[in-house]
Amino acid sequence: MVSNGKYLLAIDQGTSSSRAVIYDHATRVIASAQQEFPQHYPQPGWVEHDPEAIWHSVDSVLQGAMNKAGATAADLSAIGISNQRETTIVWDRKTGEAVYNGIVWQDRRTADYLEQLAADGVGEDVAARTGLRLDPYFSASKLAWILQNVAGVRQRAERGELAFGTIDTFLIWRLTDGAVHATDASNASRTMLFNIHTQRWDEQLLQLFDIPAGLLPRVQDCVADYGRACAQSPVSGVPIGGVAGDQQAALIGQAGVTPGTLKCTFGTGCFVLANTGTTAPRSQNQLLTTVASRFGGEVTYGLEGSVFVAGSAIQWLRDELRIVQSAAETEQIAEQTGIVDDVHVVPAFAGLGAPYWDPHARGAVLGLTRGSGREQIVVATLQAIAYQTADLIHAMGDDGIHPSVVRVDGGMVANNWFLQFLADILGLPVERPVNVESTVLGAAYLAAVYAGVIDSLAATEKLWQSDRVFQPGMQEAQRTALLAGWATAVARVRSTR
Repeated sequence: MVSNGKYLLAIDQGTSSSRAVIYDHATRVIASAQQEFPQHYPQPGWVEHDPEAIWHSVDSVLQGAMNKAGATAADLSAIGISNQRETTIVWDRKTGEAVYNGIVWQDRRTADYLEQLAADGVGEDVAARTGLRLDPYFSASKLAWILQNVAGVRQRAERGELAFGTIDTFLIWRLTDGAVHATDASNASRTMLFNIHTQRWDEQLLQLFDIPAGLLPRVQDCVADYGRACAQSPVSGVPIGGVAGDQQAALIGQAGVTPGTLKCTFGTGCFVLANTGTTAPRSQNQLLTTVASRFGGEVTYGLEGSVFVAGSAIQWLRDELRIVQSAAETEQIAEQTGIVDDVHVVPAFAGLGAPYWDPHARGAVLGLTRGSGREQIVVATLQAIAYQTADLIHAMGDDGIHPSVVRVDGGMVANNWFLQFLADILGLPVERPVNVESTVLGAAYLAAVYAGVIDSLAATEKLWQSDRVFQPGMQEAQRTALLAGWATAVARVRSTR
């Protein structure tokens, strides 16, 4: 498809906020709007979102970005969507209303259920089919919980009255006024119901989790026809042409289109994703195999490590502890304080992700003395995010992925002190792009391919621009000692179950 519209629109529906960005055809930012929405924590380890709050935030930022750009729907070539992955919603096919809050990817309520499945010996088969571990992170157990625990939902699902989707699917449904129930292969690969080798919903997995097949969306390529926005939308009539989960979109936004390229995104969590080409590797080091993208039916795979708490740890400092007023303040404190080696923060608020996979671990602040203060806790929190990243990069190395540079993006990479410490603790150069919002940019690139603005994603390598490279300067002895201290701290919070 080739469109005459002069702009591209990208939606990035994240864990804590929604964003809409309008780009010109050279992928320069014309206008953007962002809006946070509430997080809900009904019980310890539970995390939920109100689907209506998500939808209203998306609708609001669409209108806001359009107003700022002075644009009309006729000015738009296509829409691309990136989204928080795994978060699970079930809704009524007639009304579009959710039957329960969205269960967020961070939610741990299904840990015991999955441990029982693991005890039954199904973990290896699930991993072989999906590339994933039996962990509450993924959508399947969340969907099973809704079917089991929300009154009347299973019966309605079996009658074909309900639809399931991750956030991309829910947004597509709402944007098209229920005309399209679809997802892309990258998001499908995070549900634990999709066979990444056959590229189909897996009947045995549906039986294992007792999921009615009629709930599931159609799976399409990352660049495909996802329908047009309905008449009530601020972008009425504009085609939705590109969809990818946020981490896959960030890899695309970082021009990670060749095997071996690797990016690290610091959003609510921290996610390292490496392009492995047409090979779907089985990690020997607790990492995940996932669909990085699918174009024209051809699959590119990726190896991924996920840390559940990164930027949200900075929000914790600001909102719960109230020891900083803004994320920017942490950089100034770290510059004045320097590296902390006696206090450790382990932000396992939602358990530990890769390479530990311990859903029962909980956060801790360790090593406090009478002389410890807010400065030490702030710096230790920044360092914890770098240490967790090092855990992932080292696991990647053990699986044969050895990057010469780590490209980073997301809100936290504005912090120069953090990136320098990250380079030091990794012993690798860390490169920040000019456009650090790689996730939403990746969605724009997908829309650009759909609209014929660029021929293929290979063109992103020429569009990508470097802002700064942070070179490692730490002595090996200090790096080793710091990582040993971190390992000891993690061991202290691991569950004994």
